[in-house]
Amino acid sequence: MTVRLTVAQALVRFLSVQYSERDGVRQRLIAGTLGIFGHGNVAGIGQALLQAELEDPTALPYILSRNEQAMVHTATAFARTRDRLQTYACTASVGPGSTNMVTGAALATINRLPVLILPSDVFATRVATPVLQELESFGAGDVSVNDAFRPVSKYFDRVWRPEQLPSALMNAMRVLTDPVETGAVTLALPQDVQAEAYDWPEELFAERTWYVARPLPEASIVDKAVDLLRSAQRPLIVAGGGVHYSGAEDALRAFAEATGIPVAETQAGKGSLTYDHPQSMGAVGSTGTTAANALAREADLVIGIGTRYSDFTTASRTAFANPAVRFLNINVARFDSGKHAGLPLVADAREALVSLGSALGDWSVDTKYTAKATELTRNWDGTVSAHYNPPAEVTGKLAEGVLTQGQVLGAVNELSAPSDVVVCAAGSMPGDLHKLWRTRDPKGYHVEYGFSCMGYEIAGGLGVRLGAPERDVFVMVGDGSYLMMSSELATAVQEDLKIIVVLVQNHGFASIGALSESLGSQRFGTSYRKRSSDGRLDGGYVPVDLAANVRSFGIEVLDVHSRDELEKAIHTAKAATGPIAIHVTTDPLIGAPDSEAWWDVPVSEVSELQSTQAAAAAYEESKKAQHTYLAPVEGN
Repeated sequence: MTVRLTVAQALVRFLSVQYSERDGVRQRLIAGTLGIFGHGNVAGIGQALLQAELEDPTALPYILSRNEQAMVHTATAFARTRDRLQTYACTASVGPGSTNMVTGAALATINRLPVLILPSDVFATRVATPVLQELESFGAGDVSVNDAFRPVSKYFDRVWRPEQLPSALMNAMRVLTDPVETGAVTLALPQDVQAEAYDWPEELFAERTWYVARPLPEASIVDKAVDLLRSAQRPLIVAGGGVHYSGAEDALRAFAEATGIPVAETQAGKGSLTYDHPQSMGAVGSTGTTAANALAREADLVIGIGTRYSDFTTASRTAFANPAVRFLNINVARFDSGKHAGLPLVADAREALVSLGSALGDWSVDTKYTAKATELTRNWDGTVSAHYNPPAEVTGKLAEGVLTQGQVLGAVNELSAPSDVVVCAAGSMPGDLHKLWRTRDPKGYHVEYGFSCMGYEIAGGLGVRLGAPERDVFVMVGDGSYLMMSSELATAVQEDLKIIVVLVQNHGFASIGALSESLGSQRFGTSYRKRSSDGRLDGGYVPVDLAANVRSFGIEVLDVHSRDELEKAIHTAKAATGPIAIHVTTDPLIGAPDSEAWWDVPVSEVSELQSTQAAAAAYEESKKAQHTYLAPVEGN
């Protein structure tokens, strides 16, 4: 038996009956569609979604977005919140509508998060070539702007003919549900093919379940890992995002408690342990705590769990400074498990930890080591408290109505519920949050720092709220990121999605300003200032009223000018039923406490500026501490 449908109608019907299952728990794989219609998809996917909604509004709900890049961020944040077991499809029109999604695709793939991207494409028949917004390639007739998706997608296909759709869809679902190969999946859809009818086999539209496996560790590698652990004097666990995606938080806690091994966390892995757990050292690396970084410098064995070892995690390969350091890498992806010449334990994080714990028996680290770790983290906790509530010598230097960023983060942290989620992505706040935020719930921390994409915050906050509607979501966004992409506030209002936007005004790019200063570039071009009479960008601040801009979306804005007002605003926002914003100004020159770690950003080798010359000399000195991490683990 066959069913006559257009390609777009078949696509929508297929997506509505796909499911993922892990540990016996089954859920819709594609929760809905985010999109913006234009020429190329309005008569194809747009018509198909309308028809589906009229038949059953719950089959594949459509959400109207305002920015194509933003809607991919929303889908990606949703997928992360749902532990990569669910995602959204994203549809856009031909040309700029589709290529606007390329940045979102890159973010999803870098963070190993599944999202289905459906860019509209040129005419397959070429009867009207060149059509509006078509790229004409002098050397290839089958190239379109959508080929830009190829390097940032884990799977790419273009459906030139209806007969190709089933195989493209099967490959797409396979990649979306693969914990190793997942990321952006792009199916480019020529606009004429979308509207073309075809007789489809009924079997294509039967409910289909995609099983997400938990690969078990190889016994012989577990034995080698146990030998490594037993021989280590100062082991340190580095917990990455794979701990969360595996749901391995309980297994990690049990393993850490049984062995006494301290646990440091990457940005994606933050919350693997609650901040006050005895084995929790907090953040590690360039934006880490002094506690975790002190242990990292002396560690003789680093147990990486679900981490890809970014340069921030390793402090550009200076964090793990012990010449004898070796690595044990627990990762579902063989690519990551082999980094730093480590012993590769390729397996699901939860299953690997359970196997290791069982094989180790009653082994644990020396109590003197755990006592040192406890003292280090106690000292750091005091540093955090002092930054949340700075002394008078700090607050006395602030202009009237201006707070420190630490005060803002502290107030939100202390007055939010443990189950609330903080969302951030770019600027100075991700680093401050990584080292300062006291995470009390595994899902309470959502900072995108694989791509660190400015503008992710509000769109990502919507994805978190869609994925966890029972939680309040605090979107921490600076003026720089806000100005990049605030459009999804309209989507929040339309869909009545409650997010609490904490809009921090510091008149420029604070993070890059600080980096610029450290590199001898004197914060050039990082402040929102008018041009002065001599032609330089060092005049007065640009008088942009961000609070008024938020209000224009129909959202209530609470302006605060003191810590007390901020606390009252947070209580008000918590009690709200829809989207709401808090507007606060901070001093960009008062930074977070030092992590005692480095980040490799090259400095100009020659310069007429004394500040740059000094920075270059410091850079060359810091480079001397970098390691290759090439020494093999004995026996691997």
